[in-house]
Amino acid sequence: MADPDVIVIGGGPGGSTAATMLARKGWSVRLLERERFPRDHIGESLLPASLPVLDMLGVLPEVEKAGFLPKYGATMVWGKDTTPWSWYFRETNKRHTHAYQVWRPTFDHLLLKNAAANGVEVLEEHRVLEVLFDGDRTTGVRYSDAQGVEHRVSARFVVDASGQTGIIGRMRHLRQPDASFQNLAVYAYYEGAERLPEPDATNILVESYEHGWFWNIPLHTGLMSVGAVVDHTVGQEGIRTLGPEAYLRSQIAMAYRTNQMLANARLVSGPHILRDWSYLSQEVAGDGWVLAGDAACFIDPLFSSGVHLALSAGVMAAAYVTSAIRTPEMREPAGKVYQELYYQQYGHFREMAKLFYSSNLSTDSYFWEARRLLGDEPGLTPRESFIRAVAGQPPQGYERVVLERGHAPRSFVDDVRSMESARATRTQEAHRVLTDPATIGTAILVPAPDMRVERKPVLGDGEFEWGVVVTTSARPEGVPLSAAAAKLLTLIDGSRTAAGVIAALIEGLPPERADGLAQAAASVLQVLYVDGVIERFEVPDAVVS
Repeated sequence: MADPDVIVIGGGPGGSTAATMLARKGWSVRLLERERFPRDHIGESLLPASLPVLDMLGVLPEVEKAGFLPKYGATMVWGKDTTPWSWYFRETNKRHTHAYQVWRPTFDHLLLKNAAANGVEVLEEHRVLEVLFDGDRTTGVRYSDAQGVEHRVSARFVVDASGQTGIIGRMRHLRQPDASFQNLAVYAYYEGAERLPEPDATNILVESYEHGWFWNIPLHTGLMSVGAVVDHTVGQEGIRTLGPEAYLRSQIAMAYRTNQMLANARLVSGPHILRDWSYLSQEVAGDGWVLAGDAACFIDPLFSSGVHLALSAGVMAAAYVTSAIRTPEMREPAGKVYQELYYQQYGHFREMAKLFYSSNLSTDSYFWEARRLLGDEPGLTPRESFIRAVAGQPPQGYERVVLERGHAPRSFVDDVRSMESARATRTQEAHRVLTDPATIGTAILVPAPDMRVERKPVLGDGEFEWGVVVTTSARPEGVPLSAAAAKLLTLIDGSRTAAGVIAALIEGLPPERADGLAQAAASVLQVLYVDGVIERFEVPDAVVS
């Protein structure tokens, strides 16, 4: 058997996605999965943001035909008001108005079979024992097959999507626990549970109670996935004292809505305990290796982000591997960008969960008091990047709206409102200046003093490619630019007017192209001004800032 180009460890959503995308790029891929699918797994509630990825993988039609329940939003009991309230994806996502509540054994198996259909060599019941290194560079893996026979195989790259096992992360001591979420989950599956009343019957129910919060996820199998998220120290002591089942029952008894829904239900599987909670790896990419999914990070499941992060990481990890093999000089810079993009997504959900925990004033128990202290942490101060996550940025799911139902720190709320007001004002100012013939010809564009336009890898069609990004202190991660937008920015030097910049951009073009580009350029200038890349318009006798 010839050695593959790439070895993927793990057949979950992250591994299957990475393997599929790599095979499509022409690489020989061997996926090693320690279990036989279908296999049990937690994490049934998806987000609409995942549907475009499933579509890109070509598996969305199979997901749609699988009979999974559509998930139109979330119903929550959170905060002082004990009346359930609901929010729907259609309120912020006009294209994908629902996600799915999936049965993970079936869902993950669909993704794995899709990888095989795309040319991936899928080997189930093959356990990776060790990732082989030559110094800091991976050279392959050592694994055992279904009969227990050991093998060594070389590869140009290893994708570690081994879930919470995190083979490379543990070998290289990369994993850092997140002190903000020292929780554990006790979960089980019930038959005969009541659903929420219509139109929320297929929503996830999230209910806060004295010792933490519950998820209740209805499944097309007739089961209900029910889990209690509690403090890890308190939970471990309760489990030791009562045992997992009695402990879970004691928690259900304290959660009014969950208890009602399970009054006539029968426990059919579990309880199971998930102890290895939120963490982040110090590095997620290196010489010949990359981490994806739970092998790289795991965040509190409050916003149902696990599968989405895994799918997204699988796409980006495959792009990184392709770029690193094809263009060796891009390996290190593309790895840095992969890590930046991954941390950015992880950080979005982390900060939202952190704020939402601190915003719950429903009880004075130890669990909530400890998490309300987060409001005084430096990490919860309204940093520019944090505020952007809830001011003018598109939500991945329902995280923005649920914040409005809590009781966030007053300073945070004030700063969010201030920033939203400032963005609205700058939008109006930009529109006025750039649509008025009298001002567009006299308003000088002054760039932000820390604006930088630089060459950097950007995520393209299945691989990273060299592109141009603009960075400021407000957008340190950088915003990729089209060729026209990059040229536009080079023309903004503090001396040209808006009309002068546009005229220089379209100089020499035929009229039919020039007119359309001029209109597009005015729109780009407005966005750059709202985002602070353009600091101000200097108009004679007036300064708009």
